[in-house]
Order: sequence, then C-alpha cells, then structure tokens
Amino acid sequence: MSEEYDQIDEIFRRHEEELEDTMNRQAAEAEEKGWEKLSMKRVDKLLIDETGDEAFNYTGDEESERDYRPVRQSHEYKSGCLGGVMYFVFIVCISIILACLAWMASSDMLALNKPEYSASVTLPMSIFESETVDTLDEYGRKTGTKRVTHADIDYLADTLKEAGLIEYKWLFKAFCRISNAETKVSPGEYELRSSYDYRALIQHMRPGATGAVTVKVTLPEGFTMRQIFLRLEEKGVADYDDLMNAAANYTFNYAFLEGLPEGDASRLEGYLFPDTYEFYVGMQASSAINKFLENFHYMQTADMLQQAENLGISMREIVIIASMIEKEAANDNERSRIASVIYNRLKSDMPLGVDATILYLYPEHEGAPTREMLETDSPYNTRIYTGLPPTPVSNPGLMSILAALNPDHTNYYYYALDTETGEHRFFTNANDFNAFVATQNYG
Repeated sequence: MSEEYDQIDEIFRRHEEELEDTMNRQAAEAEEKGWEKLSMKRVDKLLIDETGDEAFNYTGDEESERDYRPVRQSHEYKSGCLGGVMYFVFIVCISIILACLAWMASSDMLALNKPEYSASVTLPMSIFESETVDTLDEYGRKTGTKRVTHADIDYLADTLKEAGLIEYKWLFKAFCRISNAETKVSPGEYELRSSYDYRALIQHMRPGATGAVTVKVTLPEGFTMRQIFLRLEEKGVADYDDLMNAAANYTFNYAFLEGLPEGDASRLEGYLFPDTYEFYVGMQASSAINKFLENFHYMQTADMLQQAENLGISMREIVIIASMIEKEAANDNERSRIASVIYNRLKSDMPLGVDATILYLYPEHEGAPTREMLETDSPYNTRIYTGLPPTPVSNPGLMSILAALNPDHTNYYYYALDTETGEHRFFTNANDFNAFVATQNYG
C-alpha cells in the first residue's frame, strides 16, 4: 500500500509542477503583450465602489497599494450627472410655466383680481340662427320638434373681449362649446360687470336677467300694427322686418287666433293691445309681440264673449268694429253712438262708408282720402263694398271694444265731423247729412 501512495503523491507533484510552469509561461506572455494593465483595470472595477472610494476588500498592504490603486472617474459618469441636473431644471421650468398659464386662465375664467367696472354689450338678431330639431323622450323616441336658436360664438367672444370683460377669447369659446352657451344667450342689450365669471356672463345675456337693459314704450289706442312695429324698432326693442316676419309666421297659442292662417302678418292686426310696456332692448321679435297678445288675452273676459254672442257676431268681428270706432271717434262719449251707426248700416246692408278703412291701405297718407282712393276697388273700400273689412284697421283700446259690445240704440245712419267743435254730428237721413257736410271744409 505504501508504494501505491508514493505513486499517487508523485502524480500530484508532477501535476503541480506542470500547472506552475503553465502559469509562469502565461504570465510572461501577458507581460509581453501589455495585458497586465488591462487586468489591473478590470480588478479596479471590482475593488472601487460606485462613489469612487476604495472597496472594503482593499487590504492596504504594499501589493494592494501598488496593484489596486483607485482609478479616476470616467467622463461618462460626470456627463450623466450633468444631464440629470439639466433634466430636473427643465421639468421645474415647464411646471412653473404651466402653473402660470393655469393661474392666468383661471383668473380670467373666474374673474379674479379684475378692476370693478360695467360695460354695455349688444347682441343683434343678425348673429343668431334658428333650426328645427327633434324632441325626444327618455327612451330616445321622437315626440315632436322645436326651434333652437344658436348665437355666433366668435362674435360673442370678440364683443366681450372688446368690452374688456374677458381676456382670452380661445378659452371663452372653449367654455361656450362645453356648456352649450350658444343656445343660452338671446338678442338684446346687456349691462355686464367685470366681476362676472364666464358662467355669470352667459346667465346675464338673456331676457329677464338683471343685466338686460329695458325700455318703456307707450303705444296709444288706434295705432296700426305697422306704426307699433316702427316704434318698437325706434326704441331698439326689435327690428321691424323681424317683427313683421314673426307676426306672419310664428305660432302664437291663443284661442282668439284660431282659424287665422299663418303667412300673413295682418292676422294679428287688432290684437296688439295698446298699453305701456317694458321691453328688453334687442329682444326676440316673437317675444315682444307675445306681450301684446298676452295682454289682450287677459283683457278679454267671459262676459265679453257672451255679449258678442248675444249680438250674433264673433269676437273677431267685435275687434274689427272696435278698430273702426277707435279711428273715427273724437272722444269717449261718441264711441257707442258711432257703434250704433255701424250696426244700423250692417243690418240695412248699406256700405259702412268709413274713411278709416280706405286709409288703412295708405299708411303714409295724411288727411282725408283722395278721389282716387275712394274709387279704388278693394275690400277695405267701405264706400263701395258692404259688410266689414277683412281685418281690423287699427288696434283698439278697451273703451272702443266695450262700445262695440254695447252700442247705443239709435236711428242714426250718418255722422260727420264738426270742424268747429272737433266732435261729430249724427244724422238719421242722407239729406240732413249732406246739408251739414256742405257747410264744412274738410280740405
């Protein structure tokens, strides 16, 4: 056994010598090729930590100090740190800029830190467009249609910007689109304050809002629809053409208008009840007209309807008769007597001969009708045709309507103006009438 052990030791000894010779040979070759430096750099990476300090396995002995000295930090490390700092500064700057923009936008939207003042803003009807849209129930089924009016948001933003009420038009227009503000504002003139935020500005640009400018308009008895609409335009309430268009085509839901076809503005003649009204400046034409019709609706009573029925005529015929009385009567005492003349002539199938009906077709004419007018072939010429004219010829007041409902019981068939007293004289026959007229100079 001892011999076998000696053989094994011999094998290991020879192996160790061969290994030592191999290592010495490789070390010599590495030194010749300059690999020693490369090996040291690789070792440095293992012995130097990320901060550049010596690693924990540095022993400090002479060999370690010589072979494992720390190497300098690379340029890549320094540039990496600088890039990180620059990126951080960039992010901070962007954040500051965005914060400033957000503050400026919110200040304008919420009307913060604005000097206190008022500005007048006018939204003309011309910047609005209407369209018919379907109305839907909760299940999405069509239940009907309605008219929706849209304002020109660009015009609205420009106007508010010029008035100094907003600063950023793009932001205001974005707000309008999100909140559907174009359907929430109405034509008119408005007094707005700089303290109003975007939402308040929209809320104050509609009829009934505290910012809406109003005007009082007095419309006397006997004015025609044309005269009323011209006065409303003069006062800035609505445009004349818009009023005429609404009178002709807008659907007003009142019983006294049933049976009167749309398309002709004269269907409303006689129902624009004279009174003193408060209108919004620049309001919708249909809304302005509705004020008159609503007033007429509440003026008309069940007793009036019963009185008209007792006379055997409709309430519309009462209004036509009242419109003639309004144009002809010189004072309240004459109204019922003029009504009696009209009823007496209607019963006798005589032409009414009321000049006011003839002049209705000549709104610019002043004075008595000319011979040419008297000879005009028209249903309004009551010198030629019998019966009532096709429409009222003015908008009568309450006194004329009551006179038409309660005519005096007389035998009068004629009346003529006494130019000396300014009142009318009444006659039972044509001879007395003609004799009196011959004494007057009517021009």
